[in-house]
Amino acid sequence: MHPAPPPGPPPPREGASAELLARVPKLLEAMRSVGSGLELHSTLKRICETAAELANARYAAIGVVDEDGDGLADFVHHGLDEATVRRVGHLPGGRKGLLGALMVDPEPVRLTDLTEDPRAGGFPENHPPMRSFLGVPIRVQEEVFGNLYLTDKHTGEPFSDHDLAMVRVLATEAGIAVGNARLYEAAQQRERWIDGSVAVTTALLSGGDTDDALQTVAEQARRLSGAAAGIVLLPADGGGLEIVAVAASHRTNALGKIIPPENGIVSELLAGRPVFVDDAATDPRLDAGPVRAYGPIMLLPLCRDGRILGGLVMPRARGERPFTRTERALGERFAAQAGLALMMADAQRDRERLAVYEDRDRIARDLHDLVIQRLFATGMMLESAQRRATAPEVRDGVGGAVDELDVTIQEIRSAIFALQQPAEAPAGLRTRLLREITMAAVPLGFTPAHRFVGPVDTAVGELTGKNLIAALRETLSNAFRHAHATRIEVAVDATATLPDGRPGVRLTVADDGVGIPQGGRRSGLHNLERRAETVGGTSRLGPGIRADGGGTTVWWEAPY
Repeated sequence: MHPAPPPGPPPPREGASAELLARVPKLLEAMRSVGSGLELHSTLKRICETAAELANARYAAIGVVDEDGDGLADFVHHGLDEATVRRVGHLPGGRKGLLGALMVDPEPVRLTDLTEDPRAGGFPENHPPMRSFLGVPIRVQEEVFGNLYLTDKHTGEPFSDHDLAMVRVLATEAGIAVGNARLYEAAQQRERWIDGSVAVTTALLSGGDTDDALQTVAEQARRLSGAAAGIVLLPADGGGLEIVAVAASHRTNALGKIIPPENGIVSELLAGRPVFVDDAATDPRLDAGPVRAYGPIMLLPLCRDGRILGGLVMPRARGERPFTRTERALGERFAAQAGLALMMADAQRDRERLAVYEDRDRIARDLHDLVIQRLFATGMMLESAQRRATAPEVRDGVGGAVDELDVTIQEIRSAIFALQQPAEAPAGLRTRLLREITMAAVPLGFTPAHRFVGPVDTAVGELTGKNLIAALRETLSNAFRHAHATRIEVAVDATATLPDGRPGVRLTVADDGVGIPQGGRRSGLHNLERRAETVGGTSRLGPGIRADGGGTTVWWEAPY
């Protein structure tokens, strides 16, 4: 009988290195660490750190291959401090040198001195020196996701066969972890876009202010796409597209500007085709101007059932990565949903407008058939009483009452005429402002007092006039919905002098309502300020016209 083997660790298997087996526990711990998260960027950082520790390397990096396979979409690194990164400048694009060669032929590469390899393109200025090199591809479901790079062992030795074997195992596990992280990130991204679509649909169909709803579209587009701005375009009256909403981190005077139809990109949007720009600074389809300061741009049509409702523009900052295929697909779905909501909101507003027109017609008929007839009858009764009166003071008093009735009848006839005017008829600024005041009389239950000073029709330009009408509509809407006013006074002064000495137009809307509560919603007031700033003007608030100073007065002014 043979004696039992002595206790202790088993001898190494044939062909297996004792060193390799000794590093297996460390490899298993590294694999556990790599697969412990779901967020993609942090997963890549963890892979770099783990690979550097496993191979005893000073530096590690992962280059993420872009969708076209000819460059790097991301470059995550480990071992360089922030000061060195700033001195080096931009990170590699992966289109040339050793990194580019690994993208063309994604097979493991091990070099004793990478500076002597003919594929190496040299280091940029201030880059730390590197010698030994180990590169291994990371595959996600047989697709090359990127490459894992290691340089410079702490011991100064070149990378060994054992290093290569362990890093390849780690790269396999990293591929699984990256695949899970990508699935998680894609699910999260889709969820964010769906939530954004719901917010846009709710805003457009809530029956609130149209400008607020369009601003929500711009803000959601900017947030979801990671863009520097979100811009909503709607068809302009004279052709082309008008900028009607802008969400950006800085103030802009783009609101209200019209992009002419002869612009190549506008014609694409009006034809219902999306446009993707990789770099606004060099794209020949873009006109010179502020847009050249941006980088990648995604321009999507807002359309439904073949009808072009507008456009959505999402520009990224200069130097940012282009939009991926997934982002483009999600953006197009978002634009389609926004287009549907916009069309439904238009239909809803048309129904509301029709209801208002029908109400106006009913009011006009009632005024003509009932009120004026009764006033006529009352006037005839008073005239009869005047003739029978013997006292002179009685005849004079009754005569005065009859004259007042005649004036009242004329005012009612003017109101009937205004109620029966078609909203589509071309008119000057004064008439369009009067139309807004008359339209507001239906929900308010009374017609706001109004007066005009100066050449309103001839002095005020089209852009300022459009914003002036929108400001009047906003203030009257606020007075009805929030102030619960019983008296409103509107004044439009085209002879005003602005604080900086320029001539301009000033809109004053004063009411006797409840005023603006502390902590209340101020989106309407922000809209007034934004519109004023767009045309170089200002908007401010003050006390109202109630006897005790209650209520609100809004001053909105802008140069011609």
